[in-house]
Amino acid sequence: MTVAHQGLVRPSLAVVQVRDGAVPPGAEEVVAEAGGAVLLVGDGTRAALSGLASAGQAWTAEFPGGLRPGPGTTATALAPLLRGVHALLLSASADGRELAPRLAHALDRPLLAGAVEVLPDGALVSRQEGRAQARLTARGAFVTTLVAGVRGVDPALAAASAGERPTPLVPTELAPGWPSDIPDPRVVDVLRPGPTGDDLADAPRILGAGGGLGSPDAIALLRQVAGALDASVGATRVVTDAGWLEHERQIGTTGVAVDPDVYIAFGVSGAGQHTGGLGTPRLVISVNTDPHCPMTAMADLGIVADAPAVLAELHTRLGAAGHE
Repeated sequence: MTVAHQGLVRPSLAVVQVRDGAVPPGAEEVVAEAGGAVLLVGDGTRAALSGLASAGQAWTAEFPGGLRPGPGTTATALAPLLRGVHALLLSASADGRELAPRLAHALDRPLLAGAVEVLPDGALVSRQEGRAQARLTARGAFVTTLVAGVRGVDPALAAASAGERPTPLVPTELAPGWPSDIPDPRVVDVLRPGPTGDDLADAPRILGAGGGLGSPDAIALLRQVAGALDASVGATRVVTDAGWLEHERQIGTTGVAVDPDVYIAFGVSGAGQHTGGLGTPRLVISVNTDPHCPMTAMADLGIVADAPAVLAELHTRLGAAGHE
């Protein structure tokens, strides 16, 4: 069913951008936070919907003719359809951070960025790199971005929600008018910045460095292995306090909140401060000599072995030299 220029009227709605059928980090959390109501915009929206277990009601806005409009064009096209939605929720991913302010401007409403919880009249937002929180209240409708890996999604509730919905969930197709005269950045090429140069919060695969790696030399190997696996490098506070990695690489409640698909922990004991910022990875692998440490206990696969030795073997087998 296609609905042309029909506005939505709802208390809250998740707006999820889709690239080639894939959703950004934190999309599942945003949909759950919006009560299961989601608008998917981009290319491959129907394919992306099948992977969102929390979705109970869905709309799609497919990009026209294989084109990929920029965030300004997208915000201008969606704004007339979304004026009746009180709270618009986007993931605080790279795409979400680009679209959210433009959407807020097009709708003439405030942007509450970096939320850790969305409230009926505003949001609880993270400040000072996660060390503080502030409650922001909006006088009316608002747009907010939700930090990935903070709220989480209960797998049992998501499965129950998926079981209650029609199979498959059939979205309502929206047909926004896509303007052609909106100034927008043009993507010339996308270059990978390397294992320690990208936004850790958006990384789908992360290799975690713990104190069990023992030295900065092992960190150099970890960077190269991460490069060979197209992964990012994160760390515990012990590692960043020792100066082996930059503090912006620290994962945890006082560091960066992440929500990767895969997390491989090398020599990470699994202190609550660290695991509290891990989100809900689909696969966790722990490499540690202690079979009873918290990190191995929560892992899907625990490798009881010396972390530097395993890392060195991976480096050799992957031919990882030069991938940093």
